[in-house]
Amino acid sequence: MRILLVEDDPDLGPAIARALRQENCAVDLATNGIDAGHLGDTEHYDAAVLDLGLPGKDGFTVLREWRDAGRTLPVLVLTARDGWSDKVAGFKAGADDYLTKPFRVEELMMRLRALVRRSAGHAATRITSGPLVFDAQTGQFELDGLPLRLTALEWRVLSALTLAKGVVIERLDLLERVYEGDADTDSNSLEVIIGRLRKKIGAELIETVRGRGYRLCESAPS
Repeated sequence: MRILLVEDDPDLGPAIARALRQENCAVDLATNGIDAGHLGDTEHYDAAVLDLGLPGKDGFTVLREWRDAGRTLPVLVLTARDGWSDKVAGFKAGADDYLTKPFRVEELMMRLRALVRRSAGHAATRITSGPLVFDAQTGQFELDGLPLRLTALEWRVLSALTLAKGVVIERLDLLERVYEGDADTDSNSLEVIIGRLRKKIGAELIETVRGRGYRLCESAPS
């Protein structure tokens, strides 16, 4: 997952970003509402974690502007405001979920995974493609019933392909989901990751669609 994290606290923001990266997420951190609004408008994210009390532009305004512009990325509001009226205002502005501080990182990750899974159209938590099983709630992959060991980049690519199972993901779109905004990327690096994944799960499961990108097959051909 590529996550937009919007948090102005100089200690909490980087700490949350580190925790999300430890869960294989690519994270772009914005510390004010102006930058957050711009990133949400111009970059591709699987979800956003949005604080409300932001300098420059408050979180409610950022969220309303995204929704008014037709931005559909799932948004989890993360804030110290725990009053009922604040929660109602957050959902009315377009929030998909609401988590109050203090919080546990484990709960944040479970909520984010659920948001991304549902936005991809999956009701069930376990997604199967032949011998490959992805538990979208825990973030774990299994192959032939055994845990599959993946690097962070491999996990990001394979989870993106799995959540879009049967649908072609364009190369550029896949690169944007894998790398953080300030990373130097090229299509060759993606080819390397795809090659490593094919060795681990079987070449037949990941199809190359020439001139476009990649698709995870519904099942391995017999």
